[in-house]
Amino acid sequence: MTAGPCALPALIVALSVPVFSGPRLIYIKSFPGSVPPYVSVVLDHTGTLEYKESPTDEQPVKTQLPETDTAQLFGMAEKLDFFKTPLESGLKVANTGKKTFRYEAEDGTRSEQVFNYSQNPLASQLLDRFEQIASSERAYIDLDRTVHFDKLGVNDALAQIEALWLNKQLAAPQQFIPLLTRISTHDTFMHLVRDRAARLKEEFQKPATNDAAAGKRGQ
Repeated sequence: MTAGPCALPALIVALSVPVFSGPRLIYIKSFPGSVPPYVSVVLDHTGTLEYKESPTDEQPVKTQLPETDTAQLFGMAEKLDFFKTPLESGLKVANTGKKTFRYEAEDGTRSEQVFNYSQNPLASQLLDRFEQIASSERAYIDLDRTVHFDKLGVNDALAQIEALWLNKQLAAPQQFIPLLTRISTHDTFMHLVRDRAARLKEEFQKPATNDAAAGKRGQ
């Protein structure tokens, strides 16, 4: 599933954000045979985020990551020396996909590491964070698709979003609010689906706290 074919006006208009500026963190995973086989997350220092499931995707999902999350991710990259030292463990382990961490500085210089498996705890933590972002964007794509093309599938899509939220793994929950508003206010959706969407919308709009910040994922 790629963002391109399913990219609808809700993705293009509601999630439009400013162009990238300044330093960027990039995470890429290539794992043929998995679903999806390719993932790309690009994040700049202002929190502007772009998600792709194909290198040639011309309509990626775009959103804004909370400032605290953005600062944490860049802080982790800094502690990893902005990927100037090897991260690959060299151990004979199962192939879990070729992963790339890349840092692009404001002056255009860049540094990156490619690895399958790393024993560096901080690298593993950063990997988990990027994977949580990817899971959140896939959940957004799925909800957008079901809202427009498969209303019977909306409840399952909401259940996945709720599971990510309860596990503190949902990135940028504010991006879901326009779709949740549409679901909760349209009687073409089942009553239980409208109620679930309204409840999630209310949760996502609550002020963030230190312990349960919206979009703050498990560390």
